[in-house]
Amino acid sequence: MKNFVEELRWRGMIQDIMPGTEEKLMEGPKAAYVGIDPTADSLHIGHLVSVMILKHFQNCGHKPIALVGGATGMIGDPSMKSAERNLLDEETLNHNVACIKAQLGRFLDFDSDAPNKAELVNNYDWMKDYSFINFIRDIGKHITVNYMMAKDSVKKRLSRDSSEGMSFTEFSYQLMQGYDFYWLWKNKGCVLQLGGSDQWGNITTGSELIRRMDGGEAFALTCPLIRKADGTKFGKTEKGNIWLDAERTSPYEFYQFWLNVSDEDAERYIKIFTMLDRDTIETAIAAHREDPGRRELQKLLAKEITIMVHGQDEYDKALKASQILFGKATADDLKSLDERTFLSVFDGVPQYRLSKELFPCDIIETLAVTTDVFPSKGECRKMIQGGGVSINKEKVSDAALKLSGEMLLDGKYILIQKGKKNYYILNFE
Repeated sequence: MKNFVEELRWRGMIQDIMPGTEEKLMEGPKAAYVGIDPTADSLHIGHLVSVMILKHFQNCGHKPIALVGGATGMIGDPSMKSAERNLLDEETLNHNVACIKAQLGRFLDFDSDAPNKAELVNNYDWMKDYSFINFIRDIGKHITVNYMMAKDSVKKRLSRDSSEGMSFTEFSYQLMQGYDFYWLWKNKGCVLQLGGSDQWGNITTGSELIRRMDGGEAFALTCPLIRKADGTKFGKTEKGNIWLDAERTSPYEFYQFWLNVSDEDAERYIKIFTMLDRDTIETAIAAHREDPGRRELQKLLAKEITIMVHGQDEYDKALKASQILFGKATADDLKSLDERTFLSVFDGVPQYRLSKELFPCDIIETLAVTTDVFPSKGECRKMIQGGGVSINKEKVSDAALKLSGEMLLDGKYILIQKGKKNYYILNFE
């Protein structure tokens, strides 16, 4: 067996760890779980640290359990939150759970015959028939209000704004998560809960509940909350979260996010978000420090994580799309892009909506009169004659060229390139 704790330690993935955890895991294969709130039908990269920890756990010979919180998701965790979240109905939660399970299957082995194959559980299954009276009688009596109030997640929330307060619903979340740990310990032999550092209070409530109810022993390990080197929040862009769902964040956008991280962040992220071994990573970091301008570390990071999340084919498409934007691709490469990737690559490029009834139309008339790609016909003609205009990545040499429907990409677009860096999209409807 590989030493799981040592593996996480060199990768910089441990914030807090309960004494005895490392020794317990070295005794032999153990089970551990991570809880995921199904508040959306996709994970985003903020979830990836916990998911990668589960992946390392399985890779070290242990059994990972992914708990999707169908019950706790109906309440909302107050940890690090400034306001109570909206509660989701059962139908929405069931949909979200199914989508998340499919995504987790890209990281964890759920289907093999291995003794440590991953398991997905939903706490709604054991909470749905547990009556309120029985819960507060059987579970609530073991954890005092004083103990719960002492947790940072509760204290910070209450100290922010006394007028807003904290509902009993949210206050009970800690006890419900604690019971999840107890249930998994009792029924699945789960001895360890993993999570982000903001979960430490909830996790230790679970281990305390196990001790008080059955005299059992359970452990906790948390990872740091990831932030960028400049202190800003990790995983957020101007458009919002970077999602694992290709419909929410295209594989091209996903690839570009990792490709554009800073040098300092790339050195941390390559350890956290890939399964590359220590020698490979340290060699890559050393080479990157010698010539950071090549951004080889970012390219390796983006490749590894894009393949893991979206597969080799989508990575190849994202790489090809990146080359298109920076002038290293052919017209055939451009034509091979699906519409989603095409629009992602040229996001923010000026678009002009035109009618297909204009076909066939004069290129100079279209670019200098119908649109304002060029300020005048004369300038347009001059640049075409000088080889400075391309249509769909092919140079235009004939100023009398007619645009036609045969040139359309995905049946609607023509890409105009003026000079080296200026792009325009003609959208024919």
